[in-house]
Amino acid sequence: MFRTVFTAGAAAALAAAALTPSAGAATGGGASFAPPEQITIDVVQVNGSGCRPGSATVAVAPDNTAFTVTYSEYLAQVGPDAKATDFRKNCQLGLSLNVPQGYTFAIAQADYRGFASLQQGATATQKASYYFQGMSQTASRSHTLRGPLQDGWQVSDTVPVEALVFHPCGAKRNLNINTELLTQAGTSDPARTTSFLTMDSTDGSINTKYHFAWKTCPQRR
Repeated sequence: MFRTVFTAGAAAALAAAALTPSAGAATGGGASFAPPEQITIDVVQVNGSGCRPGSATVAVAPDNTAFTVTYSEYLAQVGPDAKATDFRKNCQLGLSLNVPQGYTFAIAQADYRGFASLQQGATATQKASYYFQGMSQTASRSHTLRGPLQDGWQVSDTVPVEALVFHPCGAKRNLNINTELLTQAGTSDPARTTSFLTMDSTDGSINTKYHFAWKTCPQRR
């Protein structure tokens, strides 16, 4: 199961889904260290109301331990100035990771951050899932915040070692990351008050961070 840590200025209801091991996971030397050669990530797909092309950027940590996704227009809201469709925003990213030969990876932890401004009676939900192209194993989680709340929020989900899903050795499959923000007025008055949830940053100070688990692939004979 995911182990979840949540910090914010209000109570939150958290839920995490189970993640099952992949039948095609690597069974190599079990290296926990990152490859010495710098990996790169190509964004091959950007789709969704929360991330129009050009509004999401990806950067790899210099030590290959993680990568970050920064959004600049990811906000869901309800209120007098909001459109009818603004209560829900989503983003689908397709990422091609260029990894040195002999290594494979899994996503061991995901950190999500943003800002919430929720009126009394309003709620907001952040959802996320990821999977490798062509594989049925999907990791997903959902976190709900409740108003009144005017604060930053952060969620960290970790995957136990025995449940890691590794990219199949020798294959080329994109990593698909799907996220969603949902804001609901609840018992608040959307005709007079505004509630919103963000997962964006115009200066790069707020981002989503995905931590790698590395493993060596078995040598072919």
